[in-house]
Amino acid sequence: MIAPQGRGIAGPDTHDPGRSGVPTFRILHVSTGNVCRSPITERLTRHALSDRLGDPLTGGLVVESAGTWGHEGAPMEAHAATVLADLGADPEGFIGRELLDEHVIRADLVLTATRDHRAQVISMGHSAGLRTFTLKEFTRLVRAIDHATLPDPEQAGGVVDRARALVQAAAALRGWLLAPNAEADEVHDPYGAPITFFRSIGDEINQALDPVVTALTGVPARA
Repeated sequence: MIAPQGRGIAGPDTHDPGRSGVPTFRILHVSTGNVCRSPITERLTRHALSDRLGDPLTGGLVVESAGTWGHEGAPMEAHAATVLADLGADPEGFIGRELLDEHVIRADLVLTATRDHRAQVISMGHSAGLRTFTLKEFTRLVRAIDHATLPDPEQAGGVVDRARALVQAAAALRGWLLAPNAEADEVHDPYGAPITFFRSIGDEINQALDPVVTALTGVPARA
């Protein structure tokens, strides 16, 4: 499956473009059990990237997820799968994972559901501090970055170089652009809640991802 300009996305359950020598940028989504929030975020990210960059795709961006208390080998929670399908994303084939050192080491960007998750990732070491944000924190920072200062995704290096520059710019802004309140950077856990709450969390995640994917790809969402 070949994409124009060699741009594209993949996941841990697909061909890993890094093994073929193609430059990659790994996005790791982290929550607690890796059965609700992080699977929703992972699959919505893949869906949004496919929508912006075109499909089929290969090489470039790798999107995956794990949980700090991950349910290793578990399927996605049923309500989470329903929400993904409602939003047009693919919930099939998901397998839960416990967060391991190797996941953090390989990740170029770690996006967590909450500040506690962010702290847990950073406490694992591996110089993760400058590339680990809560999802909503990263969204807030990305909104403040002038996209014209980022590498052109159509040039050599493409989206991968642009993504690396975006993370560096966001890290530089973090101490200057603070959250308006303690809850602003949190995505609350819907585990055990009714489908209506799952849908609200899915919408919340989807809205937070939109400016991030636009910044990563240089392509706005379709009208």
